[in-house]
Amino acid sequence: MFIDSFIGFLRVEKNYSQHTLRAYANDLRSFQDYLAGVDESLSFPDVDADLVRGWMVELADDGAAPSSVSRKMSALRAFFDYLRREGHVDVNPAISLKNPKQRKRLPTFVKEEDMDYLLDELSFGEGYESCRDRMMIMCFYSTGMRLSELIGLDVGDVDMERSVIKVFGKRSKERMVPFGAEMKKEMENYLEQRSAFSPQSSALFLTRSGERVSQSLVYRMVREKLSAVTSVGKKSPHVLRHSFATAMLNNDAEIGVVKELLGHERLATTEVYTHLTFEELKKFYKKAHPRAGSN
Repeated sequence: MFIDSFIGFLRVEKNYSQHTLRAYANDLRSFQDYLAGVDESLSFPDVDADLVRGWMVELADDGAAPSSVSRKMSALRAFFDYLRREGHVDVNPAISLKNPKQRKRLPTFVKEEDMDYLLDELSFGEGYESCRDRMMIMCFYSTGMRLSELIGLDVGDVDMERSVIKVFGKRSKERMVPFGAEMKKEMENYLEQRSAFSPQSSALFLTRSGERVSQSLVYRMVREKLSAVTSVGKKSPHVLRHSFATAMLNNDAEIGVVKELLGHERLATTEVYTHLTFEELKKFYKKAHPRAGSN
């Protein structure tokens, strides 16, 4: 009775979609089944925070993902808010309980040896476009810049004398990113070819017709090149950004330095890469140590 009246309220007053109404109804009936399993005499006005907490534990034990438990808890909080407004319960027993922590997905990255093969062994072909594609890959991997930042680069943003690139990040925040001797040599070669190809445009990376490259063009190119050297699921410019950060930390760069190079505002955003390198460290340890076991 309570569930049906609540779903009717959501349909009429909130204009929720049929999909959402079905999801709410299923979640609440799941909770109702849980109550019956605890004690058949229990009804919704009898529910307290301990019962709700027990349901969360049972869901987790049954293998429900944190995101799924969080969604069910949202339905339960809304349901008890409705019952409280209607005078059926005095308090919302779910309101003080926190959702389970979401599992952080570790960033996908390409191993250093695979990137070495891509840049040192794989043939990009001849001509301006081939030179451009190789230069864009090197920019991503050597500086960690974002796709939008690379596309927005102008020739004037590259300071060859100081070996730095001026990058405009999120909210047009400017940062200076250094590059090494190998990239400087590649950039000199690229700028020579680019000048002969289209000297009028200010854009650093150009299409065959002399226009600034698009996000879709760069994305397709990166996916094609990474497919030749790695089997990682995601193959995108952002994976190269992750690969840059991971390589830096694996080679003893300080996390604060990596934060500045990536243009992160918060250190916590960069710290995900320390988890990544630690996971790799554990993986290599288990492979190499004779008594590492299989934890």
